[in-house]
Amino acid sequence: MPQAHDYRAAEGYLLLVLDPKEAKRAAHALRHAKHTRSWKAKDILRAAGLESLPADNEGVAAKLAKVHDHKPLAPVLLVQREDAPLIVADGYHRVSAAHLQDESAEVPAVEASLPAR
Repeated sequence: MPQAHDYRAAEGYLLLVLDPKEAKRAAHALRHAKHTRSWKAKDILRAAGLESLPADNEGVAAKLAKVHDHKPLAPVLLVQREDAPLIVADGYHRVSAAHLQDESAEVPAVEASLPAR
């Protein structure tokens, strides 16, 4: 499961891209989500409109080292709104590392949904 610092990072990012009430609502929903679900790395990036970060990115390199050492990565934190692209609230480096290993790699995710504005 994600750690406390993952949720704090997600909320910090959400405060940059959503209005404060929506950000708090999404962060609360992420913290209280009961299940994880896996998605292909390429699908997460496409749905969010993101490119994979390169292997020489400091954060990606750290995640790739963990994978190489057979250490599990925390699930990514995703927020979906009906009228907007997927938001990778926390875990962009983890998704990128998985994508670099195998674009079809299954990435565990905790998800929250928000209604359309």
